[in-house]
Amino acid sequence: MILGNPKELAAHCAKGARLLGLDLGTKTIGLALSDTRLVIATPLETIRRRGLADDLERLFELIRSRGVGGLVIGLPLSLAGKESPRSQSVRQFARTLAGKIDLPIAFWDERLSTLAVEREMIAADLSRRRRAEIVDRAAAAYILQGCLDFLAETPTAEERAEG
Repeated sequence: MILGNPKELAAHCAKGARLLGLDLGTKTIGLALSDTRLVIATPLETIRRRGLADDLERLFELIRSRGVGGLVIGLPLSLAGKESPRSQSVRQFARTLAGKIDLPIAFWDERLSTLAVEREMIAADLSRRRRAEIVDRAAAAYILQGCLDFLAETPTAEERAEG
C-alpha cells in the first residue's frame, strides 16, 4: 500500500520491523536499512539494475532476510518541488512493487540527496572510484535518515491526544 504521508509508516509497521530506503536510479538502486527502533539509517548495498523481475527478486530477498516492515522511496522532485518524468517513473516502480508485496510504502523528497552525500565524501577525502562505489547506498541512507528524523520529531495523533 502506498501511503499519502510518511508519518503513517509507524502505524502500518510491526513493532521491531525495519524500514528499507531506496534511491532509484536508471542504472542502480541504492539501499539503506534502519535499525529496529527506527532511529538510524545505514547504507546496505547497491543493486545494478538488470530488469524489473531481477530487481524485484533481489529486493524481496532483502526484505525477507532483514525483517523489513516498510519502504521509503526517494522521490526526485525538481528544485521548485514539482514532479518530473523521473518522478513518474519512480511512482510507477512503487505501484508495481505495491502490487507484488504487502508492505507500506512512503515517498520522501530526495532533492539534493546525492549532492549532499557527494560533498560529505569529498570532505572525507574519498577517492572518485570509492565515491562511485558507495554513492547510491549512501544517498539511500540520507533519504531514509531524513524520513526517520521526521518520524521521530512529528507526534502521531495518539501521542498528541496523550500529551
